[in-house]
Amino acid sequence: MEFSREAARTMLLAAQGLGPAHERPATKDDVLGAVRRMGVLQIDSISVVARSPYLVLWSRLGSYDPVWLDELLAEGALFEYWSHAACFIPIEDYGLYRRRMLDGPEEDRAWISAHPEEIGHVLARVRENGPVRSAEFGRTDGKAGGWWEWKPEKRALEHLYTAGEFMISRRDPNFHRVYDLRERVLQHALPNWKDGLAPTPEEVRRALTLKAVRALGVAVARWVPDYFRNPKRGIAGLLEGLADEGSLLRARIEGLEDPAYIHPDNAALAEAVASGGLEASRTTLLSPFDPIVWDRARASEIFGFEYKIEVYTPAARRRYGYYSLPILHRGALVGRLDAKAHRKRGLFEIKTAHLEPGVPVSDELVAALAGALRDCAAWHGTPEILASKSDPPDLAGALRSAVEDIESPIPPREQTS
Repeated sequence: MEFSREAARTMLLAAQGLGPAHERPATKDDVLGAVRRMGVLQIDSISVVARSPYLVLWSRLGSYDPVWLDELLAEGALFEYWSHAACFIPIEDYGLYRRRMLDGPEEDRAWISAHPEEIGHVLARVRENGPVRSAEFGRTDGKAGGWWEWKPEKRALEHLYTAGEFMISRRDPNFHRVYDLRERVLQHALPNWKDGLAPTPEEVRRALTLKAVRALGVAVARWVPDYFRNPKRGIAGLLEGLADEGSLLRARIEGLEDPAYIHPDNAALAEAVASGGLEASRTTLLSPFDPIVWDRARASEIFGFEYKIEVYTPAARRRYGYYSLPILHRGALVGRLDAKAHRKRGLFEIKTAHLEPGVPVSDELVAALAGALRDCAAWHGTPEILASKSDPPDLAGALRSAVEDIESPIPPREQTS
């Protein structure tokens, strides 16, 4: 089966839950289903618009209650661990990551061995008093704190978490991690878990490779390892072997020399896309940490979209703004906008909006983008929208007019996270 670039984009978007918009209100089960479809949901705490995991879900589900994600973690349907980055992960995949915990990383084991006093203090506190936040430990080392000067207890918590001795039982209202003993978290999430059930490293790599191909819709080898941060070496041979045994289907993407692959779970989807029965029609905003764009090289290759988050770029050197959100429109990434939610004022500010070169300011695009802005603003409780400036210059004015013409379909509510 051969796909055009446009069809490959449609495959990716549909596999990621960014196909046609939901026609019914989202439910808590839909939140869990979206995370399962993606495989992981990357965590980032920047809340200039909405914290990334909540925004990624909004892009797929539309208006939903963010507390559902918090509840799924606290209930044990999800757990946190390192995958593509720090992520929410479906609990049924715990064994794959338990193998990673058991096998390393070595620096965490070394730190734990070298700091028995700090480790013992933290372990005793959690065993005796229950779940704990880092903030509950007072600073005793005389340092001022900050990103690079974690207090010893924070370091102990993080190393024990990475080593798998602690898990995150929930997030507090300020999105701070709450740590607890692994066995207590698993007691209700996976009560029958034994470490003897953990798969081998080879089995983990195989399973995550298959999951990555499924999440990507159709994928060439170089796109696969980054999704779950698997080793790159040998990936082409592994994919060929999986195709030889029938665990993957072979395909081609127009303009790419390397073979591509489809997960059998996406076979019907592939047929629909190849026959023209499914087209990308959604317009929405994406988080900088959305799987669609987190692999910047893949985003460039498949969408022709060069993207860089400029949070860590000095203000004078920023081209698109502090927290620019890619604009997805009918299967293409057509631009980006730098936005900020002023929650106390109920204002959703579009500081700048940029369209990609050659993208016209059409009535259809403006109406669709205005609708996405109105929906996003209403969802996170900032119903007033202000579009300040844009490139091209006439986009901002067109958006202001279009937004005023739309009656908000979702009553504004206070953001819960």
